[in-house]
Formats: sequence, structure tokens, C-alpha cells
Amino acid sequence: MSRPFLIAILLILAGILLPFAFWGEAFDAAFSLEGTLAWLSGRGSWAGLAGVLLLVGDIVLPVPSTVVMSALGLMFGAWTGGLLAASGSFLAGLTAYLACRWLGRPAALWLAGEDSMRRGEALFARSGGWIVALSRWMPVLPEAVSCLAGLVKMDLRAYLASLACGSLPVGFAFAAIGALGRTSPGSAMALSAGVPVLLWLFARRWLKHV
Repeated sequence: MSRPFLIAILLILAGILLPFAFWGEAFDAAFSLEGTLAWLSGRGSWAGLAGVLLLVGDIVLPVPSTVVMSALGLMFGAWTGGLLAASGSFLAGLTAYLACRWLGRPAALWLAGEDSMRRGEALFARSGGWIVALSRWMPVLPEAVSCLAGLVKMDLRAYLASLACGSLPVGFAFAAIGALGRTSPGSAMALSAGVPVLLWLFARRWLKHV
């Protein structure tokens, strides 16, 4: 990986991490499981939508997304909560991708340079699906990867498929933790890490035939 492209990655990560440095502790305190449940309950019949929007807000705010997903599972059950959590994760990734894609090639070239852009485009054309799908269960990386995918204009169909492959298992796994009283975090992490691989294998085969 060339130095300009690495610098571009570091700049994106810095933009995501800075809110954590300033407000991370405050958000952790406000959005503990109990605090998140109280906040969602206060939204009444809009609680589900509020949870989804909270997950989308993780793009720019230090929202503890796994806690929000668990709270949705505890409040709505594993299936409905999982659907809401997966939707929030998917929409967050899609928003980050579209926002950076909208910035266009000039912004990407300014950040990384022509040679690095070609390398980034080749990387995401070759392995972007795996990178996007697996990044959804990691801290900080999901939206940074989505931003990079947008900057290098990763194929939209492949991006959406891989984003779904990562968002679905993560959302349902952490909602299941909440629904079960957060008793099996290890199993959920293993599930959220392994299922994206299986889903992307099937999605990649499907994309080749459409």
C-alpha cells in the first residue's frame, strides 16, 4: 500500500476517532445498556426508528453501536430487534459510502494521488467484498471502510451485497445477545465474524450470474 493511500486512510480514521476522543466517555455513560433502553423507551412508538437513526449517527458520533443493537434486541426481541439493528448498520454503511462517492474523484485524488487511487480501486475490485463484509463486526473500521469504498467508487452492486452480508449477522447476533440477557457474547462475536464469510461466498457466486 502506497504512502498517500495510507495517509488517506489515517485521515478518514482520524475524522472518525476524534469524536471518541472528545465525547466518547460521555456517550459511553449515556448509552450504557440501561441508558440506551431508557432513551429508546422515551421515544415511545418511534423507539425502533430512533434506534436505527442512532446507529446511522455512529458515522459521526461515538455511539456504542453494539450496545444499541443489544438494546433493540432486549426491547423488541431477537427477530424484530435484529431486523432493526441490521437495518441501522446497513444504512450507516450506505450513507458513508454514498457521501464519500458524492465527493467524487477530485477529492479522492487530492487525498491519495493518482497512483494510490489506482491501487485502491484495484484492491476494492479484487477484495472489497471481503473487506466490507468483515469490517462490519469490528470497532471503528466499518464506516472508515465504507468511506474508502465510496472514494474509490467500488461497484455499487458488489458493495450493497457485501454490506448486507456483514450487517445482517452483526445486527441479529447482537440483538440476540440483548434478547437473551447478554449471556453469550463470545458466541455472538464468533457468529458475527463467521457468517459474513459464508454469506459473501454465496453473494459473490450470485453476482457472477446476474
